[in-house]
Amino acid sequence: MFVEQISIFLENKSGRIAEVTSILANAGINIRALSLADTSDFGVLRIIVNDNEKAKVVLKKNDFTVGMTEVVAVEVEDKPGGLHEILNMLYNEGINIEYMYAFIKQSGDNALMIFRFEDPEKASKMLTEKNFTVIERNKIYTM
Repeated sequence: MFVEQISIFLENKSGRIAEVTSILANAGINIRALSLADTSDFGVLRIIVNDNEKAKVVLKKNDFTVGMTEVVAVEVEDKPGGLHEILNMLYNEGINIEYMYAFIKQSGDNALMIFRFEDPEKASKMLTEKNFTVIERNKIYTM
């Protein structure tokens, strides 16, 4: 039920993101989703790619600090209020969201959101019980 996300810790200086994308491109790795959070000194680039193990190896080989995190990919109705519906339900169930970001897909009626939950197992189970579609990792990596 979980999707593996790679977190890359970067100094906050010009060209560092381009360096990461160059390394991944040269290794034939496709970025499926990304999020960037920064402070004045450093940033965390979170990505979902089509080949986690290869990405981890090539990034570490190029002296990047890399971590792996399990996140949950959920279909959200692509209409006004679609995101609010799921966020309100999570709030009512007492499920804390640490962060989230959108996953862009090429077609379809629903949007995809990536969530990092305090308790991903509880969240995944509850989402499934409430008839939300939690996307399997293999499907995400090939979208």
